[in-house]
Amino acid sequence: MTRMKSIVCLSLVSATILLGFDAPPPPNSSVLPAQKIVQPVRYKVGVSIPAADHGWTAGVVWWANECAKLHPEIDWTIATAETPEKQIADIEALLAKKVDALVILATESAPITPIAEEAHDRGVLIVNVDRGFLKPVADIFIEGDNKAFGRKSAQFMVQKLGGVGHAKGEIIILEGIPCTVNSDRVNAALEVFKSEPGIKIVGQQAANWSRQKALEVTETLLTKSPNVTAIWASDDDMALGAEQALAEKGIEGVWILGGAGMKDIIKRVMDNDPIFPADVTYPPSMIAMGMELASSTLVGGKRVEKLRFMPRHLMIDVELVLPANAKNYYFPESIY
Repeated sequence: MTRMKSIVCLSLVSATILLGFDAPPPPNSSVLPAQKIVQPVRYKVGVSIPAADHGWTAGVVWWANECAKLHPEIDWTIATAETPEKQIADIEALLAKKVDALVILATESAPITPIAEEAHDRGVLIVNVDRGFLKPVADIFIEGDNKAFGRKSAQFMVQKLGGVGHAKGEIIILEGIPCTVNSDRVNAALEVFKSEPGIKIVGQQAANWSRQKALEVTETLLTKSPNVTAIWASDDDMALGAEQALAEKGIEGVWILGGAGMKDIIKRVMDNDPIFPADVTYPPSMIAMGMELASSTLVGGKRVEKLRFMPRHLMIDVELVLPANAKNYYFPESIY
């Protein structure tokens, strides 16, 4: 009987081979049918940002690299530029690589707008961070509240100079790079200052958010108006340049209001340094938020459907930093 069963089994196997069928696995076999492995789509994202030419942009570069580490499923290309011309060339190179998205923090708003518009017209997802374009070509725009930055900082200066309706003093205004960020900050601050007849603006000039440029500009302005009471610097790097100019000219008793939350300035506010009585927050980590939104919109597909509920405009609050709350904004391990 056993011999007959063996003959039948062998006959079945032979028939299977002759007919060209795959033999079924033995009843207790662990071999599974072959399954088709679907490889996930790898998206390409370009990040175009200013070079680390001062503290805040150094923070931007650091946060961009930190965010990229969190998403190895994305092919990131991070390009830094010292000038608008270099940034335009960088974006053109990224478009040649057929990136699916661009996260752009413009060196300057006006010259970068046309290339951003071209990229958008090609179907590239555009996330604009901080310095806005002059046309609404971004799919998503993230910025700090620069009007509040200018207003809150100017209101603090008014209070320190005697209060609303009683403020008196001569002040210098240092402006940043020509862009929407600078315009919003300066215009909002001027609106506050101009409502106080006792405040006299004795100097106003661009220092491009550069410590060295602020040193040079402030020295020139102090030569013309050595009796200033305070300096509205609108940026912590420029504030440090202004401080150096005051020291080199031997001028004492002048206080400075910068902004953006540099850890060295926050520490001085916390320590009640009379030169830096306050500061205003403006986190460079917003570039990472832009990268997160770009990746989440792309990964998994259905970009069009996701953009239906993605916010077109995100505005980050800014806070006035005083000695009483400075510890909440002091991060000694931060690069900025």
